[in-house]
Amino acid sequence: MTPLDRRLAVDRDSVERGLASLVLTVIELLRQLMERQALRRVDLGDLTEEQIERVGATLMALEAQMTELREYFDLAPEDLNLDLGPLGPLLPTD
Repeated sequence: MTPLDRRLAVDRDSVERGLASLVLTVIELLRQLMERQALRRVDLGDLTEEQIERVGATLMALEAQMTELREYFDLAPEDLNLDLGPLGPLLPTD
């Protein structure tokens, strides 16, 4: 085994989990942004009752799917919150 081979020897499960974490982080960020936008529109009265119901059901289904994917990849919600150094965490912690 050459030094390059040793340097490139990575654990497949670790790489898969890391990639899943990154992808799910982006999806979670988008989900939270969509949720905030929907709440703003509800507060402004821009949505009909039917639209509010549809958006609510869609966001709940997406959150359930995210939970299932996190469980599949053995990730906790805090695993998806990247630390941006001096800027703080990527996702709100409220």
